[in-house]
Amino acid sequence: MAQADLDPENWDELRHLGHRMLDDMLDHLRDLRSQPVWQPLPPETRAGFHAPLPVSGADPAAVYERFRDTILPYSTGNTHPRFMGWVHGGGTPLGMLAEMLAGGLNANLGGRDHAPIEAERQVIAWAAQAFGLPESAGGLLVTGSSMANFIAVLLARQAALGPESRKSGVGAARLTAYASQTVHRCVPDAMDMAGLGSDALRRIPVGTDHRMDISALRAAIASDRAAGATPFLVVGTAGSVDVGAFDDLAATADIAETEGLWFHVDGAFGALAALSPALAPHVAGMERARSIAFDFHKWAQAPYDAGCILVRNQADQIATFATNAAYLTAATRGLATNAPWPADLGPDLSRGFRALKIWFALQVFGAARLGAVAENSCAVARHLAARIAAEPALELLAPVPLNIVCFRYRAEESEADQLNAEIVADIQEAGLAAPSTTRIGGRLAIRAAFVNHRSRPEDADALVAAVLEAGRALVRKAG
Repeated sequence: MAQADLDPENWDELRHLGHRMLDDMLDHLRDLRSQPVWQPLPPETRAGFHAPLPVSGADPAAVYERFRDTILPYSTGNTHPRFMGWVHGGGTPLGMLAEMLAGGLNANLGGRDHAPIEAERQVIAWAAQAFGLPESAGGLLVTGSSMANFIAVLLARQAALGPESRKSGVGAARLTAYASQTVHRCVPDAMDMAGLGSDALRRIPVGTDHRMDISALRAAIASDRAAGATPFLVVGTAGSVDVGAFDDLAATADIAETEGLWFHVDGAFGALAALSPALAPHVAGMERARSIAFDFHKWAQAPYDAGCILVRNQADQIATFATNAAYLTAATRGLATNAPWPADLGPDLSRGFRALKIWFALQVFGAARLGAVAENSCAVARHLAARIAAEPALELLAPVPLNIVCFRYRAEESEADQLNAEIVADIQEAGLAAPSTTRIGGRLAIRAAFVNHRSRPEDADALVAAVLEAGRALVRKAG
């Protein structure tokens, strides 16, 4: 019979291996600049991940060697300062250590009375304070803004239809919601998962500044009311995924108040502009929201995953999610006290200790230093935009309101999309940088999003040099 106890037979051997793991990872993070940003997984390495289920155990040191050989060199690359393709934070060594501590505790934050619950509540309170929400605010740490936005739609649905809808469903109600044309895909997905249908989300046009057209928003709401629908939710975007644009949140809040709609802000990364006095004007009006979705794993640099939903009044969470179950009944004494539990505030009962890495970061770095990270990202983006403007072979395709730069290598219009897609792939495969692509006005753009706290102006310079070199090489090859 196999040994059932999973603790090590030799604690000293595991301790030695653990110290080696820690040292190796700290060295890896320290030396990121000398490593490729990303490299493709070799076919033979990929094939190794299709091995059958192990039946007998292996030596931990041998498995760690497999990690070093087959996983560590081939990760996404978002810890690297020249990873700039998607809005991924870079993580921190402190966050890595906090994750180790959280793993050691193995706390379930679904409920009950223990210190990890209080640490999460403190993180939520700090975030609410930073964003200007009242003391009635509540919230929850979740996987990311996709889950946070889904929760917001459920909150708004409950507020619109009342408590009976939790049992009877939406029935014949024709609820309609509103967001900018460039809203993140998770918002229509949330409408779908909430049983309302993605078509019930009205995509409002944006202007040349990529902000939601407020007049068009008013007109859409009026048209739906005239057609017998029930407008219930408006989503303001704080940092669009394509160019980093911010809707006019104050004007959106005014409309929500006048029309009796739930005002939600999707601030996946942009909400954290509130931590910077220089950037805070971008989120003016966010403090009036009934809910806010954002990620600590982006500009706040927490290791994945660390999303958050903030709610202006925690009572709305309780009304939407709390349920009676004998095995989850809160008591007046003992471990089963400390209501309301996080399980009463969201859909998850089994929850990890996500809060610890954020609890450490906010105390060690402070809000001001995290705000400075956001400011630095924007400064690097402005530097890149200036470099592009000075290069005849490159062109900007969108304004640069914050930290995202969309541009491309100039070419004949019929060839430009394919050329720029190949430039991006060539740069990625060479390990020089990791931009991504998007479409601006139907044209394929090279997209550089600066989120990593390690990124500097010289990393933007390296991207420009790589794009120019790759573009010229491809043009020569085609000629």
